[in-house]
Amino acid sequence: MNTLDFLSISSAICPDRDCVVFEGNRYTFAEVNERSNRLASSLAGLGIKKGDVVAILQVNCNQFLEAYYSVAKLGAILVPLNFRAKEDELTYMLNNCGAVAVFVGDRYCSMVKAMQPDLTTVKHLISIDGKQEGMAYYEDLIAAGSPDDHFPDISDDDMTILMYTAGTTGKPKGVPMTHNSYGIYVLENVDPASPDVEEKNLLTVPLYHVAGFQALLAAVYGGRTVVMMRQFEVNDWMKAVQEEKANRAMLVPTMLKRVVDSPDFDKYDMSSLRVITYGAAPMPFEVIKKAIEMLPGVRFINAFGQTETASTITMLGPEDHVIEGTPEEKAKKLKRLESSIGRAMGDVEMKVVDADGKDLPIGEVGEFVAKGPRIMKGYFKDSDKTAAAFTADGWLKTGDTGYMDEDGYFYLAGRGDDMIIRGGENISPEEVENAIYTFPKVEEVAVIGVPDPEWGQEPKAVIVLKKGESATADEIMEHCRQKLSSFKRPRAVVFVDELPRNQMGKILKRVLREQYGQIL
Repeated sequence: MNTLDFLSISSAICPDRDCVVFEGNRYTFAEVNERSNRLASSLAGLGIKKGDVVAILQVNCNQFLEAYYSVAKLGAILVPLNFRAKEDELTYMLNNCGAVAVFVGDRYCSMVKAMQPDLTTVKHLISIDGKQEGMAYYEDLIAAGSPDDHFPDISDDDMTILMYTAGTTGKPKGVPMTHNSYGIYVLENVDPASPDVEEKNLLTVPLYHVAGFQALLAAVYGGRTVVMMRQFEVNDWMKAVQEEKANRAMLVPTMLKRVVDSPDFDKYDMSSLRVITYGAAPMPFEVIKKAIEMLPGVRFINAFGQTETASTITMLGPEDHVIEGTPEEKAKKLKRLESSIGRAMGDVEMKVVDADGKDLPIGEVGEFVAKGPRIMKGYFKDSDKTAAAFTADGWLKTGDTGYMDEDGYFYLAGRGDDMIIRGGENISPEEVENAIYTFPKVEEVAVIGVPDPEWGQEPKAVIVLKKGESATADEIMEHCRQKLSSFKRPRAVVFVDELPRNQMGKILKRVLREQYGQIL
């Protein structure tokens, strides 16, 4: 089943039910279907056709869902851009994917216009929020389009989304996602829309994240109302739960910590919540323990995955969050809650291998590798990175290390690469290092991730200055402020005389983490 069927089925079964609620505006399934038909018609009038790439640069909004379906109804491909990215990153992604059109939110219009001379393939800019000079206007396109349904000649294996993910090489990597990337997961794990069952899903995870898009499309298939927030703010989130009587939510650990630590927690009625899914970063044990105590009616799910796997590949289910049984059973469950990412999903194979790709026995630490129909076949236009991402026999290397127990539960031991995950956001150490290297007094730098109770990890820079030079941590961080997105900037700086290296001259970040990896 392709993702177009999700909307067509739900709009037939529950046409008058709210599909998306956003900042006081409500759109039913029938309205979303018609608006996306009209937008698709106007996009076709601009010459956009099957296989073309269309990007969107905007925070979460109801237009995001309409834009996806309008593009998909033409057999074209949507690229959700990270709205926190800098101009050079955005330019690279747009040129790399060959985007012919870009939907742009008002706050990004001036930046995109400034980028235009460097965009080699973009022919059309479409403003989402209001009319802008030199751009088509989103609502004008909807008004001018035909409401008739579109039936593109597509297969379940056709690409429908191209999602960029950060890598340790600095430049984002494009991950092609087919209709099957979402369809297989959704059909296996979500009940279809029913006229008798109504649920509301509060969505705050950015839609340039695979987890956000997976949650969005799962809600459409399930006939669930998506209560969408531009970005997470703890009191607004709790207010939305109360006012909309939300039943489901997805939160990264940082968000859940802010909810349970909020001094206003008791001011809101959150009794409607039934399921909270968390993931995208390590969950501190004390946070989930507190959440279970403070939200006794909620079933918690720890979902583990990555962009390359179309999100969730292992799950620590609600039953694993209930600490009951004999003392031995309680001890086992507590251990799982502290460090396990659960068992593999039904459509995914996962195992632990050593550096040579050989299977490891139960309890031994190695790299997690995965295989299944949802997992990407390779990076977009990058055969070298694709070759490096897979074992010789076709298993995806996740870059995460750990072990499996006798019951098939996987436990994280650390990351196989040096990626830093801050509040669910991937940060490439090399990108931060490259920015710091432009500071004229720096001789060498290595950036590591260190534990942080709120964000999971924070970047820390270990720096060797040029002989005879002096600098302060504040100077380095101010320099990074001019060069990097806010979430990528190091939160601490350490000055050293030299960096540890192996015999081949490679910096030993493991040693740096041992020496300087304490909490900020």
